[in-house]
Amino acid sequence: MESGNTNISSVFRSVDWITIIIYLILVVCGAVSIYAASYDFDQASMFDFSEYSGKQFVWIGLSFVIGFAILLIDKRMFETYAYLIYAIMILVLIATIFLARDIKGSKSWLEIGSISIQPAEFAKVATALALAKLFNAYNFVLNKSIKNYLKAGLIIGLPIIIIIMQKETGSALVYFSLILVLYREGMSGLVLFGALCAVVYFILTIKFTETMILGIPSGEFAVLAIITLVYNIMLYKFCRTPETGRNVTIGLLAASLITWILDLCGVEINGFIFFFAILGAITVYVLVMMFHENIRKMVLAISFAVMSVMFMFSVNYVFSNVLEPHQQMRIKVALGIEEDLRGAGYNVNQSKIAIGSGGFIGKGFLNGTQTKLKYVPEQHTDFIFCTIGEEKGFVGSAFILLMFLALILRTISIAERQHTTFGRVYCYCIASYLIFHISINIGMVVGLCPVIGIPLPFLSYGGSALWGFTILLFIMLRIDAARKEYAQY
Repeated sequence: MESGNTNISSVFRSVDWITIIIYLILVVCGAVSIYAASYDFDQASMFDFSEYSGKQFVWIGLSFVIGFAILLIDKRMFETYAYLIYAIMILVLIATIFLARDIKGSKSWLEIGSISIQPAEFAKVATALALAKLFNAYNFVLNKSIKNYLKAGLIIGLPIIIIIMQKETGSALVYFSLILVLYREGMSGLVLFGALCAVVYFILTIKFTETMILGIPSGEFAVLAIITLVYNIMLYKFCRTPETGRNVTIGLLAASLITWILDLCGVEINGFIFFFAILGAITVYVLVMMFHENIRKMVLAISFAVMSVMFMFSVNYVFSNVLEPHQQMRIKVALGIEEDLRGAGYNVNQSKIAIGSGGFIGKGFLNGTQTKLKYVPEQHTDFIFCTIGEEKGFVGSAFILLMFLALILRTISIAERQHTTFGRVYCYCIASYLIFHISINIGMVVGLCPVIGIPLPFLSYGGSALWGFTILLFIMLRIDAARKEYAQY
């Protein structure tokens, strides 16, 4: 067993120093980039505490203290008090809705004196711990019952709902990345496939609305075609006998051919009626064949088709009535529906100019014109990557991306060598957060994703994000160090 008075030297011998070195490289690169992004012509030192870079060095110094303190805590404390920490953070998130000041339409920052703290960043730690403890419970298997899915969904969903109530959509979306953890722990890959389909449906339905095919928008036509095709593939795969899938395929091809011929002959056909007739006929045929086939999987195929159609019809309503106007515009800009270079698309356009102007080796430290002249708003926070792209070019950008890749791969490697489910699940939570933050932040900086306002881990300015990720990372290191301590006994 692990001793209550853990030997400090033993912990530091067992800790994963490769991860710490990557962490140090990233936070130092972040501080230097923040200095470059906020640099004024009369600014003397990056350690000036009245400037962003000076403040960031303070956050970094405190992060080191936090990390060191975490390494001295008994590993068992994290699991023992996981639910308590989670409950406290949920209460803090709820209190934030009522206590926080409205900042650009969001009420997600608590002010403590001259310091502003964003609880959503620390709630990620609490959620990871609670989810890890749930999976580590005796005889808990995710696929054992629907109740286990509901328990995991509640732990993940509760902070999402509360953070959305704070009108901080970007921070709420991060928690959806934990679906990767559920997949690692046994969730069917069909769920991930369904999520991918939902994204494709959303993009097609929103983007392609002008061209009409069979009397319906081309985007919705494409979605219905995908639904029909996937429905047919699922039936073919799930059928015990090949005749069922083959008959459905023949019927689908025949109906498509007849419709195409009628359209060439000038017969007006409504696309919705065409697809619903096909889907309805397939479903009736499947219901009849369910008496001879695998009923459970057939029901899964039918459910996929029904839910897909319902989702498609809900997209326009959600986009027009649920999303805020600025969120709609950001999505339109990201999808190329509108440019709006002076409004919602301004940040992204200037960011792409900055990154593109950096070339292969960059313009050099403090020599970025886009950066110096402040063309990119919020460049020291969410758009910090474009500073690296302009001043360090492709080489510097690639180096940062390689550091992030190394950190993610190292985190997954640490996860797979854990002796407990608690340690493995917690590590995969961190990997999921990192993958989401990095891909979405860099994606929005280069114009591939809508601007949703999430920081780049360890590089963007701010104490909350840096402390949150530092706590996540060093708890993982402490858990991993305990693994080696157990091996000595």
